[in-house]
Amino acid sequence: MTIELLSDWLQSSNSTVILTGAGMSTESGIPDFRSASGWWNNIDPRTVATTEALAQNHSLFHEFYKMRIENLEKVAPHEGHQILADWEKRGIVSLVATQNVDGFHQLAGSQRVEELHGSIRSIRCHRCEKAASMESFLHKESCAHCDGKLRPNVVLFGENLPQVSWNNAMEAIRAAELVLVIGTSLEVYPVNQLPMMTKGKTAYINLDIAQHAAQFDLTIEGKIKEVLQQLQL
Repeated sequence: MTIELLSDWLQSSNSTVILTGAGMSTESGIPDFRSASGWWNNIDPRTVATTEALAQNHSLFHEFYKMRIENLEKVAPHEGHQILADWEKRGIVSLVATQNVDGFHQLAGSQRVEELHGSIRSIRCHRCEKAASMESFLHKESCAHCDGKLRPNVVLFGENLPQVSWNNAMEAIRAAELVLVIGTSLEVYPVNQLPMMTKGKTAYINLDIAQHAAQFDLTIEGKIKEVLQQLQL
């Protein structure tokens, strides 16, 4: 019944915003930093993905992001990403806001995407902010303009979210008739505040919904791709 109800809501909504998190990417084979098992030599990414690590332990910072970038070549968007892109083409979805930095929504065909935590697919200088090539970063080169350290265009712990993307997502959610949250633990501030900013209906799809079930009008527990496949639109 919950699948049927969400299908009805999606079809009747004139403005639906999707908010996705790590669970959307893990089904493509990308590890989840916040999983109980942990990964990458038992080093907490939250101690590496920081401005402090970038400045004080650049070799570790570079190794971590080089590995992440190279791992992206081994994985691809799954059918769930493609379903969301198809919904956008059909006018069912007005915007996808994502915490993921892998660019999979765009690769699957979504056009209106706000990357709230930036993108790992582009590089800039941490000092002068000028763009640099991916090859320069992977080869651990310095900035050609100021000799500064290169970094991916992701939001590191302690940094502010990109203001334009944040404002666009917030405005869309405030105006939405339906906000569908997919595959996020809702642990990271301030993105975890977005679903509650809407006056519309809210739905939540995740492998574990228990912690946040009371916050939503509708919750569906399960694998994201399988749930999206079941929605008949």
